[in-house]
Amino acid sequence: MLILQRKEGESLLIGEDVEVTVMAVEAGRVRLAIQAPRSVTILRSELKVAAQANREAADDELSPLELLGVLKEQGKKE
Repeated sequence: MLILQRKEGESLLIGEDVEVTVMAVEAGRVRLAIQAPRSVTILRSELKVAAQANREAADDELSPLELLGVLKEQGKKE
């Protein structure tokens, strides 16, 4: 992991196409401006974690056909 210090208005480059600029630092928060080609996905890490958790939860659920079978069995019991 690379750790850098930047002041407001300073930038860093990632590769040749991505530039990250520190716009403001206030109250323990940092505002960043990211300039990148549209083909580059930019996603907050907590959203990536949430999406992965969502995928894992969906994998643990029954498939639609299995669910239909369960519902049919319940209908027969009633």
